[in-house]
Parts: sequence; structure tokens; C-alpha cells
Amino acid sequence: MADSSVISVNGIGVSQPEATAVFFPMRDPVVFPFGLTPLLVDGEDKLAILRRAMASDRLLAIFPEMPDDEELGTLPVKVSLKIFTYAEKRRSMVGVLARVVKELKFPDGSVRIVVRGVKRISFSKLELADGVPVARFRGIPENREENENEEVIARQKSVLMLFQELAGMMPGLPDELQVAVLNAGSPARMADMIADSMSFSYPEKLLLLVLSEVRARQEFLAILLNRELEVMKLSMKIQSEVSQAMSQQQREFYLREQLRTIQEELGEDSRNPDIIELEKRIGETELPDKVSEVVAKEMARLEVIPQAAPEYHISYTYITWLLDVPWLKFTEDRLDCLEAAKVLDADHYGLEDVKERILEFLAVLQLRKNDDRKAPILCLVGPPGVGKTSLGQSIARAMNRNFVRVSLGGVRDEAEIRGHRRTYVGAMPGRIVQNLKKAGTANPVFMLDEIDKLANDFRGDPASALLEVLDPAQNYAFNDHYLEVDCDLSKVFFIATANLLDTIPGPLRDRMEIIRLPGYTSFEKREIARRYLVPRQLKASGLTAKQVRFHLSGVDELIDYYTREAGVRDLERTVGQVQRKIARRIVEGKIEAGAPVSVTPKLVQELLGPRKFLLDEAENAGPGYATGMAWTSCGGVILPIEVIAIPGGKGALKLTGSLGKVMQESAETAFSLIRAHAAEWKIEPAYFNEHDFHIHVPDGATPKDGPSAGITLTLALISLLTGRSLIPRLSMTGEITLRGRVTAVGGIREKVIAALRAGIRQVILPEENRKDTLEIPEEVRKKLEFHFVSEFHEALKIAFPKHKK
Repeated sequence: MADSSVISVNGIGVSQPEATAVFFPMRDPVVFPFGLTPLLVDGEDKLAILRRAMASDRLLAIFPEMPDDEELGTLPVKVSLKIFTYAEKRRSMVGVLARVVKELKFPDGSVRIVVRGVKRISFSKLELADGVPVARFRGIPENREENENEEVIARQKSVLMLFQELAGMMPGLPDELQVAVLNAGSPARMADMIADSMSFSYPEKLLLLVLSEVRARQEFLAILLNRELEVMKLSMKIQSEVSQAMSQQQREFYLREQLRTIQEELGEDSRNPDIIELEKRIGETELPDKVSEVVAKEMARLEVIPQAAPEYHISYTYITWLLDVPWLKFTEDRLDCLEAAKVLDADHYGLEDVKERILEFLAVLQLRKNDDRKAPILCLVGPPGVGKTSLGQSIARAMNRNFVRVSLGGVRDEAEIRGHRRTYVGAMPGRIVQNLKKAGTANPVFMLDEIDKLANDFRGDPASALLEVLDPAQNYAFNDHYLEVDCDLSKVFFIATANLLDTIPGPLRDRMEIIRLPGYTSFEKREIARRYLVPRQLKASGLTAKQVRFHLSGVDELIDYYTREAGVRDLERTVGQVQRKIARRIVEGKIEAGAPVSVTPKLVQELLGPRKFLLDEAENAGPGYATGMAWTSCGGVILPIEVIAIPGGKGALKLTGSLGKVMQESAETAFSLIRAHAAEWKIEPAYFNEHDFHIHVPDGATPKDGPSAGITLTLALISLLTGRSLIPRLSMTGEITLRGRVTAVGGIREKVIAALRAGIRQVILPEENRKDTLEIPEEVRKKLEFHFVSEFHEALKIAFPKHKK
């Protein structure tokens, strides 16, 4: 019988004359022919029906109530049953005629009866007699020919084997039932007896009742018995596994008890070796009072926890972490400022601001008491490759402190900083405590690398968690979620690094002392290459200083034409590339092993190919041309600006060159300023209405923005309108206002160095930027002439010496 088959039950058997019996409405249990079934008689209606039956022939016509569609859907087959309705309830048209065997009355007033099924019946009609329902029905007799069919007899044996196997697994079934089933006689009676004795569901028992064909009844019964057998086997397997596991635990318990007894008899220590080891570590470790209290409490708890319990490992790991943190371990600071200065100078060239701040801190440590030495919190801001991370290692070496570094780039989980609660599986302390353990002391130099690249999401905001870490007024009692004990971070020297300040939240930025590391000048790069990069790459390439000698001109060639960066990372890679190519030529025999090699510009071009970059060179292109200066992440550059007038226009202003919004507004401001002062240069107003103006800033593919080109745009427009060229080798920077004021801009150091490299000899700067020229290297200041202006008229006198108002 496949699951997809549909069984049609119409209850039609051999035609028999109609008979009548009192109709007894009920739902469950299902009464089978020849089976004894107890029934509860509840309600006055059913009591009246019972009285009528007991007064006559004690027969009841039972047509079971139909289950709902959801219950029928649980059957392993699809069925189609004939039904009728009584008292708004659907009932099967196939039922059973039952005789009341015994009536029992209970003290609570309830009545119970025991009925024996007589035979299957088919519903014909329902009538009322003195208010009691009486059913007309026809009997459904057994088909003797079907009972003698060979297939039916074979199925009977199969069902009997399944029942006997199941009965052997179910201790609740009495032996008398098995004997009765064996002696049932006909296949139909055996099927009914098994169906009545098993705990099938109500829809399944109902279907076994209404199936008129014995073969179909046996087939469905075999399906149900097979299912019960599989469930019973699985249940016994699970029970066996559980029992076996319990037996194993009991066996281990007895063995441990025996081992403990034997060890006691031999005089050996039977205590947990983990606890012995922890007690030894506690005795050797100096801990603060609060931490000691927590450790003692956890140790007392650990001793009573079984080793096999999950809580044991959680508690053991927690105590281990408490002992691993260097609560009271400190390194002795090197307070000799002169010695520290030598270490810093040996590791890094330049970076005077940072070195000065470190030496100031060491001087303060010398004057203050040991118990009141709070370390500063610095933030080194600068472009990539200027040595921020390596400077942290140098600071640690200069101060004789341990150094640890944690990269915060892409960290987006607050628990990375504060740790996880111990209730979580696999919980650990945060990175602060982990790296303190790694440092081994409570006063290391702790570098928070790439602090500007912290992220945040649904797991929290790590930047907010750092507020407590980087606040000297709070970090003496930093609370890690895992340790749950205050940790003193006030002695830790925190150094954060960042490329940009814009992405660091304001409250976090406010807690740090900002030190800017500008990009290196060409002169500084040359010195860094000579002192550090070339020797380091010689060692990495397997060469010696006698084999390869870098000329300064060769280094300048690499700096000016093969790298363009604010730092020196790419320069070091390029120096290494040159040395590797030389090493290959030596190995291949193209260069004699003992012959010295001089790295000159010609050899650099031979080894690395054509120049990758060309230096910006200022040019004098006539009226309508001016040279500005700009700042980039790779340093400064000059910014040429071109302006032309197009006849036949209407005074429109066109801007090209990938200009940002701020720079476009600067150009419009300059244009409006010139139109307002056009009479001073004897320019007719009609000229603006008859021409369009086009401003272009090469290179067109490079985005440019910022207000610092305002004065340059103004002078370029005046140069075009007056037909006069600016004096040669002049560059400028500064923001312009509608009233003609020249205001301050940033990046003066990088801009001026780029101007000198491009052949500039005179520079116009805002008066407000006069103080910034002190940061310019002395060798650069000597080669340039600076002009400081507050109004654009002052700039005109410098750019056009013969011009008079």
C-alpha cells in the first residue's frame, strides 16, 4: 500500500436485513469486534441512552466520530470515508455493534460500562424513539472465502511475526494476549485483536475498523507494526547508550576512589595536580590585595568542582589569567636624557618634535616620585612610511621598557578591547590585557597602530571602549569584562598612530596629545637612505659596502624620479631592487665578484629602466599663467593654473581639471573680486560681457580641492586681463576673500620644498603663515625669497613690479 494510494471505504458487504439498536454517540476509544472496552458514560443524554439499552437488549450501535482533517493528514495513506452528521458532528458510516457486559457506578456519581464488540455494521438511518436516538443498520459479515485466500493467510503470518517481535520488546503486554492472538482463528479476528491491543493513534484505529477487506486491513496493520518496531528499536538503542555512558562514569568514579585510597596508603599526595601547580604559582607571584582575594575565592571553588565538569576548566582558565597579568612587575626606566637621546638619534633621522617630547617625559620622571609617574598618551599622525610604528620601538628601547603593538585596523567588536564575559563559550580577555601579559610588565610602551581605521557595527564601537583606556583620569582602574578586576594602566606609555585625524572620534582625539609627522624632504630622504636604508638592504641582499657604493647622485635619482611618497617605504624597496639586480649580475659573472660597483644615475636607469616620474618644473608661459602650490599625501607639488578668454561669449566662467567644490568656489570668488576692481586696471565692463573665461588646472585626471589656490587664481586672471606676465620663478599659495584679504592655509613646509625642487626662487605666502616658515629646513630657507602679504594688492606689487594702481 503506497503512501500515495487512496483507500475507498464504503462498508458494503454481503447484503443483510436491517436491524435497529440504540445509537450511542462517542469519539474514543475505538471499539473492535470481540474486544472488551471500558467506556465512560457522561451527561444525561448518554445516561438516558444507556437506560434504554439496558431495559431492552443491552445492545449499542456505535458509529465513531470522525477526526478533523489535520488528524487525518497524519495517516500514512490517503483515505476516502463515507460519513453522516449527528449533533453537528461528522461520524463514520461504518461502526460496530456492541453489547453492554457490565455496568459500574462510582461514588462520585459517574457511570462506567464495559462493552464487547459484536460485529461491524453499516449505517442506514437514524430515528428517535421517546427522545432516544435509534440507528437502523446492516451487518457486515466476514468473507470466509477471503479468510481462506492464500495471500491473506501469508499476510497473517507476516503480521503475527511482527507482533511477536514487538511483544518481546514491550514488557507491558501480557502473555495471555499473545496466546489469544495465536489462537484467534480467522485472519480478520486476529487483525482486530492486534489493532485493539496496540497503542495506535485514534485516526489509525478508526481506519483499521472501517476497512472492510481483510487484506487491506492486514496491509495497513503491517505498516503500523513496522513503524512501532523501528521506534522501539531506536528507543532501546538510545537507552543502551545512556546506560553505557552512566556505567562508564560510575566505573571511572570507583577507579578514582581506589586510586585515592592506594595513594593514601602509600603516603603519596592524591590532590589534583592542577591545584598544586596553581598554589605554587600563587606563592611565587606578587598580587594586589583585591586580586589575591579573588584568586583565593576562585581556588576554594575550584577544589570542590569535579575535573570532568565544564565549570572546572572555566574556573581554572580564569585563575591562570589572573596570575599571568603582570600586576606589580615593572622595568626600571632609563632616566638619563642624554643616553636616551643617543638611542633615538641612532634609530631615526629628524622627527625632532617627537624626540623632544620623549625627553621631556623622561626629565619629568626624574623629578617626580616613583608612585606618581603617569605616562603620557601620544598620537603620531602622518602619511604612510614616515616611521610612526618603528618610532614606538625606538622609544621603548630609549626608555628601557618592553614594547607591544596591537593593530586596530578593521577592529569592529568592542569585546576586542574590553574582553568577553566569562559566561560565553571560549571567552578571553581583551587585547589590552592580552598584550600586557605578552609584555610581561605593567609599564610597557603600548602601541595602538592604525587607530584611525577602527570600525563599528552591531557588536559595539571599539573607539568608545578606548575612551577609558586612553584617559589618564580613568585608566588606573580599567575594567576588563573577563577579569572583572580593576587593572592599573596609568603606568603604560600609550602611543597611537594614525594617517588622518578626521576619522578619529572627537572625544577620543581629545584624550591624546597630537604630534604630527610631516613627510620627509628630499634632503632628509637622502640622509635616511645613506644612514639606514642602504646598509639594511645591503645586508638583506648579501652584499657588502665594499662591493656596492651608492653615490648621492644615485640616491637623488631614486628619490626624484623613481619614487613619489611622503615616507621612505617605496624608497627602501627601490634601493633593495637595485641591489638585487647588482647581486644577480655578480652571480651571473657580468660583474667581477671583487670589483666595486658605483651606483650612479646612469646605472640606476640601466637597472630600473626609464624614469617613472618627472619633476614638476615651473615655466613662464606668458599672460594668463600662474604657478601655485598644493599639498598631497605624498608631499608638496606645484600647481600651474592657465586662464584664457574666449571672444563671443557672455561672461561665463568654465572650470576644468577635476576641481573640488571648495576650489571651484575659490575660482568664482577670484573672478568676482577682479570684476569688482576692473576699473583699477582700465578694463572695460563690456569685456566681461563679450568673452567667456576658461580656467584649467593640469593634470586633468588628478582630483584637486581646497581653498589654497585663491591668490594664484586671482593673479592668473589679472595677468590675462592686463596682458602682463608674472615675474619668472614665482609661486604662491593662500586663500582669497571677496574683500581681497589673503588668509592662511596649511602644508607650508611641503609646499615650499616642492617649489624649490621645481626651480622656484620667490614665494608669496599669507602673512598669517609667517610662523610656519620656522618649520622649513634651513637649507631650503636660504635658497628662497619669501614675500608675506595680507591683501591681494600687496601680491600684485610683487608679481607685477611695474604695476601701479
